[in-house]
Amino acid sequence: MSLDPAIAARLKRDAQGLVAAIVQQHDTREVLMLGWMDDEALHRTLTSGRVTFWSRSRGEYWRKGDTSGHAQIVKSVALDCDGDALLVTVDQIGAACHTGDRTCFDAGDLRATISPDAPAGGEA
Repeated sequence: MSLDPAIAARLKRDAQGLVAAIVQQHDTREVLMLGWMDDEALHRTLTSGRVTFWSRSRGEYWRKGDTSGHAQIVKSVALDCDGDALLVTVDQIGAACHTGDRTCFDAGDLRATISPDAPAGGEA
């Protein structure tokens, strides 16, 4: 089986045929990591209940947790309005980051300046 043609037609892939996949914990909304998917990785994710990525460095598919035990159980998958990014909500078992941390985004705040002109509520 392959990715549903209706879904494939909506994807806007990069030059390597990949789409960014942002992974978020379903209940806390914590952003866990960013991975990359091609059509096959997305198909496997949509049909297996576990998240599969395409490893750009290894040039192969990898299902999160198969070697580490830190699995990602799929709760939902959504495509953004431009078709160039996916939001995958999961139940994360153990660490999401290869460093052993819960999230890949805890390496330190970059201390961005908050605009004094930002509207209330932080919306643009």
